[in-house]
Amino acid sequence: MTTALITHADCLEHVTPEGHPERVARLAHVLHALEPLDLTRVRAPLAADADVLRVHPERYVADLRDAAPVNRFAAIDGDTFLSPGSLTAAYRAAGAGVRAVDMVLGGEVQNAFCAVRPPGHHAETDTAMGFCFFGSVAIAVKHALDHHGLSRVAVVDFDVHHGNGTQDLLWDEPRALLITSQEMPLFPGSGRRDEDGAHGQIVNLPLPGGSDGAHMRQVYEAEVFPRLRAFAPELIVMSAGFDAHRDDPLATLDWTEDDFAWITRGICDIADDICGGRVVSMLEGGYDLAALAASARAHVQELMKAGT
Repeated sequence: MTTALITHADCLEHVTPEGHPERVARLAHVLHALEPLDLTRVRAPLAADADVLRVHPERYVADLRDAAPVNRFAAIDGDTFLSPGSLTAAYRAAGAGVRAVDMVLGGEVQNAFCAVRPPGHHAETDTAMGFCFFGSVAIAVKHALDHHGLSRVAVVDFDVHHGNGTQDLLWDEPRALLITSQEMPLFPGSGRRDEDGAHGQIVNLPLPGGSDGAHMRQVYEAEVFPRLRAFAPELIVMSAGFDAHRDDPLATLDWTEDDFAWITRGICDIADDICGGRVVSMLEGGYDLAALAASARAHVQELMKAGT
């Protein structure tokens, strides 16, 4: 079995203003770092409206289309901008997650990494924010549950910022376990331990600023991995943000690429034991270009090892 790399050139057409941290170069650096690897390369399709509407209301999608500019930029808020290519890129990002689920559940590949942008885990039900428009991970999860008929899907979000959007979109979904670790206090300000979902199926693990990979490993071994095993998911989806790296300019955690490899290996080992190794990973944050590229490569190399 192999690892799929799902991406599309349209994701390079989501352009942000000069100096914005979520820039085209992020994805370019990731793709360059992954170029030498022996991956099954797949073009991300556009998500169908039916996929997006599993988590977002039709009015919200229509409002985004109305706001999309013909040229230059349209500001959703002080951080989140639409350019002429942004919505197509967002549909490709969501479509990548759907395609990854189809490939992994269909036995075409062991696991998949979606190298896409814009990211998605801050997009709430009817609010674009934090560089995000569509909740791509939540869309992938709902596709696995509703289209493929799975009973249990787990999400692990190790982006340094809390995945408030994924939490909002899966708050009432008893079939989905969401485990998310994040630096606190930090944008977007959510992610307290008492935010535990309508069915107690959301696990928030705040990490103190300045804490390192050794602290993270203790938390994951004590709380993340046992909760994953107890839930016994049929598929694990990762929100793979690499902005907890010590070199990232938007946060203060002190992780290295070895820490991202360790998380990936631990999750893949659990997937091997519980759900036939079925894992889908989607790129979220990471804003130091060199750290992002090195961390994404370490992450994908662990996916490849798990797929052999």
